[in-house]
Amino acid sequence: MIPRVFLASNSPAFSRLVYGTWRFLDDPATAHSDDLLKRLHACLELGITTLDTAEIYGLYRVEEFIGQTLKKEPGLREKFEIVTKSGIYVPCDFHPDRKVAHYNATAARIVKSAEKSLRLLGTDYLDLLLVHRPDWLTSADETAEGLNRLLKEGKIRSAGVSNYNVHQFDLLNSRMDQPLVTNQIEFSLLHMDPIYDGTADQSQKLGFKPMAWSPLAKGALMSPENPAGARLQKKAAELSAKYGGATLDQLAYAWILAHPSQPLPIIGTNKIERLIATAQAMDIQLEREDWYGLWEAAQGQSIP
Repeated sequence: MIPRVFLASNSPAFSRLVYGTWRFLDDPATAHSDDLLKRLHACLELGITTLDTAEIYGLYRVEEFIGQTLKKEPGLREKFEIVTKSGIYVPCDFHPDRKVAHYNATAARIVKSAEKSLRLLGTDYLDLLLVHRPDWLTSADETAEGLNRLLKEGKIRSAGVSNYNVHQFDLLNSRMDQPLVTNQIEFSLLHMDPIYDGTADQSQKLGFKPMAWSPLAKGALMSPENPAGARLQKKAAELSAKYGGATLDQLAYAWILAHPSQPLPIIGTNKIERLIATAQAMDIQLEREDWYGLWEAAQGQSIP
């Protein structure tokens, strides 16, 4: 079973692997609520109890789809932790009045979006609300005001951010009544920025666990046409037998899980067999030289 962890000392418990919902409506396998229901039960059997979504997913339609699915089975919502994000607004059929894509993390917008998410998801509370991207036109005081209000009213149980750099996180965190509990960042063998830009170090310093989106680099990691992907496939073939026949994607998850910041990877697949295979990556304990060997294969060079 996938273990449960606390993102921070003031957060609810979440499953170490998170089920991502970005492409729910793009995939015929989950485009009907009955199909999604099967996958939610598969997640529960594996111990994956955390759902990651956002108001913009499916051009503002995924949250409602999840809510409709959860309503089919009374009590199902309470078996999951729901993470959602707000702050990105783009022109689309759902919002034809919008002309230019923009960010909005004002207090009023954060509260309005969270209340909309509650309604669409059919729940009284969100386990975690993230500001999806930094809004360059909104002060930290203004953004914190909205998050603090939602925390005080019990509409969200914890607050965090996504795609913030170290300085943006520190600034907003300094205005919070309760500390932010996570930063959801892009992290994979093909996107190692968190190791170098300080975000993974910051999480250790402040005592919170980051969440890792796109852990397979949107599939580029598996593409033989990608030079780094080709090198990683060769390296995975060398390591596979040592780790019980592990595949490249399993080794890629194990690589992220091994980092001392203890990230929570967000799984993007909708295939049950891949969910099961990903869960098995939790059992892989990469040896130090193999972790660095994967780093070397991804970078195409030895360490400095």
